[in-house]
Amino acid sequence: MKKIFLLGYMGSGKSTIAQKLSQLTGMDQIDLDDYLEKMEQKSINSIFQEKGAIYFRKIERTYLTDLAESSTYQIISLGGGTPCYYNNMEYLNQLGHITIYLQASIPSLTSRLYKEMNKRPLLSSISDKNELMEFIGKHLFERRQYYSKAQHQINTDNKTIDDISREIVALLF
Repeated sequence: MKKIFLLGYMGSGKSTIAQKLSQLTGMDQIDLDDYLEKMEQKSINSIFQEKGAIYFRKIERTYLTDLAESSTYQIISLGGGTPCYYNNMEYLNQLGHITIYLQASIPSLTSRLYKEMNKRPLLSSISDKNELMEFIGKHLFERRQYYSKAQHQINTDNKTIDDISREIVALLF
C-alpha cells in the first residue's frame, strides 16, 4: 500500500496538514516525531540532550522504516531534518511511496516559528527574529537538495490548511 509522506522545514505545517488530510480521506495518519517520542518514552528535546543528534538520527531512521513498511498509517508527517539523513528520501521513493514537500518561504517560516522558538531544540539558542530568519535561510539552503527529491512540491504561503489539503487531495486522487 502506498503511503503519503509529508516533508518540509519545521513550521511548514506537516503535522497539521496530515491531520486535515486524514479527516478528508479517512486515511490513518501519524507524526514521526510523536511516534518516536512514544516508542522512546522521552521527548525529542530529552533525547537530543541526553544522547545527542547522532543517536537521534539513528533511531529516527529505525522508526521511519517501521512506519514505511507497516500496514498502518497511510499519511505520515516527517520531522524537518528526516529527509536529510541516511538517504531517507531515496529510501521512501524507492519503496514507491508518495512524497510531498510542503514548501514555505523564509518570511512565512520565520513568522510561524518565532512564536514557538522555546519549543524547538534547534532554535533554543536564537535570540531575535533577524537571527531566526538568517538561521532558517541557511538551513533551507542546506536542506533544499533533500527536500527537492520529493515527488511533489506544494507551496504553502498565503494558503489555508483547507486550501493546501484540498490541493493535495486533488493532486493524488
